[in-house]
Formats: sequence, C-alpha cells, structure tokens
Amino acid sequence: MTLQTGDSGTEAVEADLRARLATLDLATKVALVTGENSWNLRAVPAIGLRAVSLSDGPAGVRGVAQVDPLPSASFPSPTAMAATWDVAAASGIGDAFAVEAHRQGVDVVLAPVINLQRTPYGGRHFENFSEDPLLVGAMGAALVTAIQSHGIAATPKHFIANETETERTSYTAHLDERTLREVYLAPFEDAVDAGAWAIMSAYNGVDDGVQAAPMSEHGHLVNDILKGELGFDGVVMSDWMAARRTVQTAVGGLDLAMPGPFGPWGDALLAAIEAGTVAESVLDDKVLRVLRLARRVGALDGATPATGRDDVSGIDVAAVVRRLAARSTVVLRRAGDVLPLRKPASVALIGPNAVEAFTQGGGSAHVNPPYLISPADGLRAALGEGVTVTVDAGCTSRLTARLADPGVTDDWTIAHYAAGGHLVASTTQPAGGHVHVTPASAAVLRVSLTGTVRLDTAGSHELGVAALGRHESFLDDVPLHRETSTAHGEDVLTSTSNNPPGGSATLTVDEPRAVRVRVELEIPDLDDFGRWSVVIVRHVAPGPSEDELLDAAVASAVAAEVAVVVVGTNDEVESEGFDRQSLALTGRQDELVRRVAATGTPTIVVVNAGAPVILPWLDEVAAVLWTWFPGQECGNALADVLLGRVEPAGRLPWTLPAREEDIPTRPTAPRDGRLRYDEGVLVGHRAWDAAGRQPARPFGFGLGWTDFEVTGMRAAAQALAADGTADGAADRVPDGSVDLLVTVRNTGERAGTAVAQVYLEPPAGEVVRPLRSLAGFATALIEPGEQADIPVRIRGRAFQTWDVAAHDWTTLPGEYTLHAGLHSRDTGATLTLPR
Repeated sequence: MTLQTGDSGTEAVEADLRARLATLDLATKVALVTGENSWNLRAVPAIGLRAVSLSDGPAGVRGVAQVDPLPSASFPSPTAMAATWDVAAASGIGDAFAVEAHRQGVDVVLAPVINLQRTPYGGRHFENFSEDPLLVGAMGAALVTAIQSHGIAATPKHFIANETETERTSYTAHLDERTLREVYLAPFEDAVDAGAWAIMSAYNGVDDGVQAAPMSEHGHLVNDILKGELGFDGVVMSDWMAARRTVQTAVGGLDLAMPGPFGPWGDALLAAIEAGTVAESVLDDKVLRVLRLARRVGALDGATPATGRDDVSGIDVAAVVRRLAARSTVVLRRAGDVLPLRKPASVALIGPNAVEAFTQGGGSAHVNPPYLISPADGLRAALGEGVTVTVDAGCTSRLTARLADPGVTDDWTIAHYAAGGHLVASTTQPAGGHVHVTPASAAVLRVSLTGTVRLDTAGSHELGVAALGRHESFLDDVPLHRETSTAHGEDVLTSTSNNPPGGSATLTVDEPRAVRVRVELEIPDLDDFGRWSVVIVRHVAPGPSEDELLDAAVASAVAAEVAVVVVGTNDEVESEGFDRQSLALTGRQDELVRRVAATGTPTIVVVNAGAPVILPWLDEVAAVLWTWFPGQECGNALADVLLGRVEPAGRLPWTLPAREEDIPTRPTAPRDGRLRYDEGVLVGHRAWDAAGRQPARPFGFGLGWTDFEVTGMRAAAQALAADGTADGAADRVPDGSVDLLVTVRNTGERAGTAVAQVYLEPPAGEVVRPLRSLAGFATALIEPGEQADIPVRIRGRAFQTWDVAAHDWTTLPGEYTLHAGLHSRDTGATLTLPR
C-alpha cells in the first residue's frame, strides 16, 4: 500500500502508530472503531489519544453541539463553488472551512460531496458540484487539499452511487463496471490522489456485477478497489446509522461505525472476534487507520501532525464567502445595457425570495449563521441615500406557513416527566417557531411544552403546531392535533424531523390577544441519533391576498426605473431526505416575472436556487442572473454583481433544461428496491448530446459582463501542421497527458474571466462513448481587446475507456478531436490528435 500521508519519515510514523496499537487490549480496540457519541471519537489517554471531533458540511462547519450550537458561517452551496470552474477559488473556500473548523474545535469536516448530479430531481443536487465527473473531481480534490493543509481532515462522500434520496437507506444501485469506473468512481480516485484522510460510505447498496451489498459491507469496492487498487490509507466511516450488521461490515472494509455509542459493533464485534468469525488483524487495520487519522489532525500526544495547525486568523471568512457568492453568479441573459446598474433613482425589489432570501438548502448541510444580509439590506447599503428601494413579495413560494417569529412568542416552558407522572425538571427554550426538546435526564419519558403566540392584529391568523413523534397539541386547551405514530431514526434520515406532522387552525380575532399553545409529547428514541424531539410552531398573520400581492408588485415596477425580481426555491423544495417531483417554480412566480416584465420597466430576474428550475420567460426579460444558495452574504454579493463591483464569472456546472420532458435522465425512485443506471456513461450534458435535445442553456454556459471568443488552440511547445493537426509527441507528459494553449480574446468593453473549456470527441468505434466529454478547463482574467493563451492540461485518462474484458484502462486507436469553446456546445477551435 502506498501511504497518502505526504509526511516525512513515514516509516517512523507508522512504527509509532503500531507501537501504540500494540499496547491496546481487545475491548479498547473495539471501542475505538465506534463513535463515543454522535460527533466524537473515543479518547484513550494511555496512548496519548484525545477525542477527535467530527462536524457536518458541506456548506459550512456546523460544529458538534446538538443544543445551542455556536453560529457557523454559511457558505454558498457547492454548486456555486463548482460554477466558478476555478480550483483556486475552491482552495480559498477550503481555507475558510479550516478557519471555521479551528474555531469550533472540529478535527474532521464531513465534506465535500463528490457524488454526481445524475438527475436534476435529486434532493441533494445543490450539495453536489456538477453533473460532470471531471469537474466534480477537480473541485473536490482542490477542496480536500486546502482543508487538510491546515491540519483538518476532509471527508469526501458518499462512496458510491448515491445520487438519489428516495429510499436512500435501502435501495441498490445497479451499474456496470465501465460506468462505475469512468463516471462515479473517477471523483473518488481524484480525492484519494489528493490525499484524503477519510471517506464516508453511502447508505445505499451497489450491485456492480461482482458483489451486491450495502456500501458499508461492500468488500469488493471498499477493500479491493478503494483501499487496495487506489491505495487509500485513511478511514472509511459509515454514514450515520448506515452500518447495521456486525460481521458483514467488519469484513467489508468499514473502519468506523457512526454514530456511537450504539450500532452493530461494540459487544457484538468483540464476540465475533473472540469466536474467530472476524480476525483480530481485521480490527487492527481499522484501529491503525483511526490512529493514523488522529495523528494527522494532531490528536496524538508526542506526534507531529501531518500538516501543522497553522495560524488562520488572517483569513476573513466573511470576505471569502461574499466574493464566492458574487463570482459564482451566472449571467444567463444580458440584453442591452441594463447591467451593471448605473445607480438608478429608484429600484423595485420584487419576489418572495427578495423578502425572504433562501441561502442554504435543507438537511445536514444546514448551519446557523451569525447573520444574514437580505437582498434589500445589501442593495440599500450599496446604493446609498437618495435611491428609493421598494420591496414587494409579489406572491408566496413556500409550501408551508412560516415559523412563528420570536417577536410574537415568549420563551417556551418545558416540564419533564418520568414514569408515573413524576416531575423531574422544568426548563425553557428560546422564543420562536422552532423548539428543540431534549429530555432533562434518561428517566424522562414525556414532556409538556407550553407557551403563547400573540395575535397582534385583527383578522384571520393561521396557527399550526407540529412535533416529531407521538403527541397531542392544544390551542387554549382546545385539541388541535393528535399523532399516534412513534418516531424513529428513519424520520431523521428522511428529513421528517424538519417538517414533522401536526395540525393547524384559522383563528379570527377582533382585537389583539394571546393564544396558549400546549404540546404533550412523548420523547422518541431515534435509534443512534439519541432521544430528542422538535416542536414546530407556524404562524401567518392577516395580510393581502395573492392577487393583491401581485398587483402591488406590478405597481411598484411601473413606478421604478428598474425592477429586480428575485425568484427561486427554498429548503422545502431542495433538501436531504427527499427528491423533487417537479422543476417548476412554486406558487405564482412565473406569472409574477411576466407581469413585471410586461410593465415595460427594465426587468432583471435573479434566480435564487441551488438546482435547475424551468424558466419559461428566460428570453423575455432584460437580464437573468443565477445566484445559487449564496450563503450569509447573500444581499451584499447580489449588490456587488448588480452594481458591477464584482464580475459574475460563473458558468453552469450542469445543463439547464427548457422543458422537463426534454431531460434525458429523470427517474429517482427505485423499483422493487433497485435503481438502474441504464444510461451508462451518458450522464448530464453527454446525455443531452446523445439525445440531440436543445437545453435552455448548455453545460458550461455563462455570459459575465463582457464577451469572449475562442480564436485558436495549439499543443504547447509545438507548431501545428498546416492542416491544423498535431502528432502530440512534443507536448505529452509521462502519464499520457497533453498540454494545450487555448487562445481566447476579450471582445467586450470590460475586463473579465474567461473559462476555456476543452471537450474531447473520440474516434468512431464499436464502444459507445460520449459525443463530447469534458477533457480539461482553466480560467484567465483578460483585459478588453486583449487575448490570452490559457494553458489547459488534458489528462491521459481523457483518451481512455475502461475495457471490461481486460478490467483495465485502454486507449482505442484513432483520431481524437479536441474542441475548445466557451460551453459544451461551442466549437470555437479544434485540434486533431492521433492515438
């Protein structure tokens, strides 16, 4: 095995780790391969091992506290990072991740997600980088390298074929050997080459034609390929509660079962080893990997960390987040000279996502930011005094009512009861609509939560109460809802805990009054997630109707010099735990855009979404910007782009469909527990090309504030023949890679970032290959009227395909054509290379 440490003195390091391992008894070794709790590994002071802490990512570092967590910087979604097509930008975000991890006392960040966006319906699409394996691998590797350069472990996930949320804990992905190698394994191979210290296995199973098993038990993919062939020497940890069987997970390559202290190992693994069912040497390898991880993050006394925990105080996380949010913005349409704005006298800021910005998706990627800059706050601050900014929702986009505002509730009182109705304790939780309920002691079986919601205005109020698990809710002691189902850990995995069952009522009041809310709640046992619950209180005050909201927004647009309409999705649409059923914007958002545009006021539409949505009006408005889930600096970043302070240099990391029926790969729901990857290697833009369908905007598309033209391409350090061909001999490096220079001219009036994209067209043959596949890319800042030769390396692997019969990579002979352009369907320059 080739160690991925990058350490000096590797032999001495390994000898030290083995010496520590040799002092441990069997029970202690078993204890080390299961978490001590949800977010920490066990300490063993006798060998100088402190506890190692883990934290969720990948859009921030949440921290380890279940209750009252520290605020965490909210980063733009990973799709935004990939939209930069810039590995240097990914490195900067990795540095910021390390700052946050250091601040929170976190050793291991559970990021990045390097699964593919196989279909735009995937619920965690926004957490993934791209639909293309090369772009995923490049961005993921850059992030891993940067995070770990600060002594914090990165954890690429979820190994492997984890591209859907429907039945995610039980389905088996069926994919052939070639598809696995060329598409889904490729980013993990890049992560291993980057030196990843940990990898998380997926919930789902995989049938790769060799073995069909859950990924926490898949010996062929984990032991033979990941650890054996690829040489991964780090820790393979389970996704939370994914490990379920003792012997199968132990021999299948899993090293760490999370969370703890429960799970399938513990006493059961100890008994299996004593019975000889699992060899102690198998356990020793797992413990050695855990110790190796501990050493790398500086958790072992007397051992020099693999990379020093350097001073990161000079990194301004807010500035990094703000710049990424602006830079990653994709200009989908730019007609006339409406953008950048030239300090208009008045702006109508319109849209549900203008009033309530959605900066992150739902699920384990969610963090609690220290602040959030709204679009209105950011735009007003940037425009300054003298510019009128009106704000109108125009319509609603949420699927459920908003959480009760802390301003209309008091702190919640929770009485904790043990068996026989014995009162154990009384605690409080902060005002607001989300109440986390943790029992005061192990003896507590149920709680009674009470508080008030003030209905301050006359009219009809909607008031809803929901809770996770068996409960009864009351409004002024009048029964509202009774839930008889007991909650389980699966309810956390499906995100039911974020939107639990409950009831609602409409209360009409003539004058202000307070309504007493009471919830009698059984504390559920959520398996390895522990014993806790949540109570959700929702409140909608009297307000204008949908028609009135639309009319008011249109009136504001008529009166303004320019209209900025912010539409998009939210954490109810894009979330871990469930897949999307439609790509249409919710509510009357499409109608809102068209009615505002029909006023004749120049209309800029901002799409605040992590994953594709259908934009039927895309070519009917002056400008369209895609701003992703932009994180806590949302409003500032938007203002930076609108006013031309930061270039929106983003390019689409996925294909934007014009119609849902055009999407080549749509199903997310397994059939009879099986999810077939029948499209093979034709995923994403490759599938669009194969089907001959026209998207709304192709993969790699983005306009920025200037215009570019690809004028040429040549092999580096080599003159081309008169017919534009090259033998490729002088420009190859030992691994078969080819270095190119792509010439790009800035034909516009502003400096801008060009993204040179090179796509490979293989020779005709019996093997089905993509018409074009992304083979390389690079960015460069180019001044107006200037041109630049942008170096792009094409890896030798780009020319290869996986030979199923030989179980190895092969380069089929023939003429390979390289196309350099500004997106996947642009062929600005071509070059032919024989192989």
